[in-house]
This record gives sequence, structure tokens and C-alpha cells, in this order.
Amino acid sequence: MTIAPPALSVFETLESEVRSYCRGWPTVFDRAQGARLTDEDGRSYLDFFAGAGSLNYGHNNPVLKRALIDYLERDGITHGLDMATTAKRSFLETFQEVILEPRALPYKVMFPGPTGTNAVESALKLARKVKGRESVVSFTNAFHGMSLGSLAVTGNAFKRAGAGIPLVHGTPMPFDHYLDGQVPDFLWFERLLEDQGSGLNKPAAVIVETVQGEGGINVARAEWLRALADLCRRQDMLLIVDDIQMGCGRTGAFFSFEEAGITPDIVTLSKSISGYGLPMSLCLFRPELDIWEPGEHNGTFRGNNPAFVTAAAALDTYWADGQMEKQTLARGEQVEQALLAICEENSADGAHYRGRGLVWGLEFADATRASKVCARAFELGLLLETSGPASQVVKLLPPLTVTPEELDEGLSVLSRAVRETV
Repeated sequence: MTIAPPALSVFETLESEVRSYCRGWPTVFDRAQGARLTDEDGRSYLDFFAGAGSLNYGHNNPVLKRALIDYLERDGITHGLDMATTAKRSFLETFQEVILEPRALPYKVMFPGPTGTNAVESALKLARKVKGRESVVSFTNAFHGMSLGSLAVTGNAFKRAGAGIPLVHGTPMPFDHYLDGQVPDFLWFERLLEDQGSGLNKPAAVIVETVQGEGGINVARAEWLRALADLCRRQDMLLIVDDIQMGCGRTGAFFSFEEAGITPDIVTLSKSISGYGLPMSLCLFRPELDIWEPGEHNGTFRGNNPAFVTAAAALDTYWADGQMEKQTLARGEQVEQALLAICEENSADGAHYRGRGLVWGLEFADATRASKVCARAFELGLLLETSGPASQVVKLLPPLTVTPEELDEGLSVLSRAVRETV
């Protein structure tokens, strides 16, 4: 008797080979609430990935969901280009009152498109327009997006190769700790800027992440960021902080650069700015940089009104009283203590950790260990992803609203996955 093999799923037969996350988590997810997802077979998974940082307030947050449903049920504007709408006005007023004014940030707000790379592209374009120069400096192991301009300031060789053309007008410099303290900070960078024979064109701007999420959870020191801001000021370069993954409270404060006490010229936000996983991004910049001509940078989906609704609700709910930052830092201490215990138990394997707030990385001497840990964690009901150029870092990115009990549960699973992959 011949038994026919099961038919391949529609994902395998129809969807492109470019898909990636589904390969590490081979199940079909159906529902989600808070820090948990459930697949179509009813199995529950604790989520320490949070939509790559797009779900800081968890899946289907009930407060944000209610605001969204109410808006849709009254036939609120869904698609609005850059037209003035009540949803946009509410978001802008809330963002100014809750975020910008308490921090004395003078920024103008631009809606460049639905994703983080749209925000980065607009920031690079504006910096070049303002300064009249082409070159932009980025940093080793940086990640800023997958469109061509963003790829030009991204470090990952695999992602850059996908462009298929030369990626020009971007120059990499060493990120903090890249040279293990053997060279004073910015010695090489400043020498190139001052030497007329260096071959470095005068940059329009420098773009930086305060914590490199995709690059391996590389955390820049506050003093390094302050020195960078000072260098940009002295050398007439704009400072762009890419806060797409680390903003919206991921490191504690709403903006990840607040700890360093700096005010970037341009800031990019996306991922969790909508609060609900809806596409939305912002490019913020000093008022004097607002030299755009009407329509000079636009996009069909730059006015996602349902995202404005959930974004305003998230700011009102979580940022008006200052408690979210304290909670995130407390949860971060909980994670750090667990990672410390894991590293002490695995010191022979070169285990070490790093992070801030609720973004952490765990790395081993064996670069292949991280992928094994994440695979075993999935089998045990925990979603984790790797990061770094060789996928050598286990990346922890739970929702900011995760409970202490859920954190303990997930960290216990992580510890078990580490033990079982020795």
C-alpha cells in the first residue's frame, strides 16, 4: 500500500524563500494576549521577542484595543495621506504634552512612512539637504533598515549583499568597545576629519544606535555618546539617533539617549510608537532643520490613522505618570540577576551578558550555541531570537508590560535551554 506524503503547506508552496522567523518557530500561530502567543493546536508560548520590539505593551493590549475598536466602529478615517485628521491631531497633542515638553525637546514631527527604514531614509535625506554634503558616518555592527539608503549605513555583510549594487556615501567607524579600549574613543574618526589627505569626505551627519539590537546587543556608554555628540557639534555634523528599536521605553526612559543627557539633531522612531504593532514611524528634528519643500518627501501610507489612535492611547496610559520607566528598570534588574546566575553556571563556556532596561543579550565562546539555545527554548514554549553578525547572541526582548512571574517563568526556561545545549 502506498501512502501519499502530506501536501506541503501553503507557506512552503506559495510564500517566498525569503521568510525567516517562521523557520525558527515552526508552528502556525493563531491568537495572542499580553506576553503569550497560542498556536492553532492550542499550545501557549511565552514571548520574549515582542515583534522585534514592536509590541512593548504586549499583544492585543486591552486599553489600546478598546481605543482602536471604538475608532473603527465610528467610521474614523483609516487612510489619510498627510491630511489633517482628528486622530492625527490627538496624537500630536498627546506626543507634545506627554513626551516632548517634559523633556524640553524642541522637535518638529514628520510622518515619513509606515516602517523604520522610511524614517531612516528621510533622516539621511534631510541631513544631506541641510548640510549640502553626501557622506554619512555610521558604526560597525549597525543596523538601520533594508532599503538602499539604510543599508548603506548598516554593517551586516549578509544584509548589505542583498542590495545587489554598490552602497555608497556611507563610512563606518568603530562603535563603543569595538577596539576593546586599545584606542581612545574617536581618535581615528577625528584624525580623519582633520587630515586633508585622509580621503574622508566631510560628513553631513553621523547615525548611531545607543544599543545595537540587531548588531548583538552592543551597549554604548553614556560618556561615549556624550563625546560623540560633542564631536558632531565641533565638526559641524548632524547627530542622528536611530531609536527605532530602543526607543518607546525599551531601555527605561522613553528615548534611549536620555540617560546620556544629549539632544540629537534628528531622531527616528518606529516599531512600538503605535503601541499595537500597527505600521507607523516618525522622524523628529530640530525646527531649524525643517527646510523641506511641500511634497518633497512623501508616501501613500505615511498617515496611518488607526496607528495614531493606539499611539495616543499608549502615551496616555503608560507615559503620563512616569511609572513605566521605573517598572522597566525594575524588570531589567530581575533579568540581569537571572543572566548573572546563568553566566556563573556556564563560566567554563565563556558565557557573558550585556544590556539595559528590557533588552539583553547572552553570548557564549561557541558562536553556534545561541541558535541551539533558542531552538531548545522554542521546544520548551519560549520565543527567543538571536542577534549579531554570526547570530551568536541570544536576544531577550520581552514586552515592557511582562509580569514578574512571567519573567521568572521565561528566565527559568532560558536557564534550562542553556543547560540542555551544553
